[in-house]
Amino acid sequence: MYVLGEHGTARYNAIKKELGITNMMLTNTLRDLEEFGLVNRIQYNEVPPRVEYSLTDNGYAIIPALKEFEKWGQLLLDSKEGNDADADDGAIRPGV
Repeated sequence: MYVLGEHGTARYNAIKKELGITNMMLTNTLRDLEEFGLVNRIQYNEVPPRVEYSLTDNGYAIIPALKEFEKWGQLLLDSKEGNDADADDGAIRPGV
């Protein structure tokens, strides 16, 4: 969804290249997103075949929520990095 949100419309190989994931994972994810009504899949009857993916209106509507999760995740990473830097002081800290 990130790639489609940034680029609008993208072909399969462009999505795969940007994300660096396996064919099986990308295919399954795109199918699920299409089934949930978040992604449009348009297949053109050409030789060679061309397929383009884009976000639906519902897909675009969820982007702000995903950006909030991204901010939250970054806060957690920043917090962990701060704790790792303090870990050398010899203090014992409980696990999370």
